[in-house]
Amino acid sequence: MEQCEMCGAYLASARFELGYRCCLECGEEKAKKERNFWCVAGINKSNLMLITDLSMLKQLNPKRTEV
Repeated sequence: MEQCEMCGAYLASARFELGYRCCLECGEEKAKKERNFWCVAGINKSNLMLITDLSMLKQLNPKRTEV
C-alpha cells in the first residue's frame, strides 16, 4: 500500500492507481487552499468566467491603462 505524501496515511490502491498521491482529508485541505485564489467574473453580454490567474482578469478589462 502507498502512503499519503502529506500526512503519511495509507491510501487505497484504487485511489493511488487513479493518480492521487494524498488521502481524502489532505486532498480536501489542498483544494480549499487552491480555491481561495479563484474568482468568477461576469463578462459583458456573455457568461460567467472562472478566473484562476490574475493576468487573465487584467486582460478582460478593455479600459485598463497599465500593462
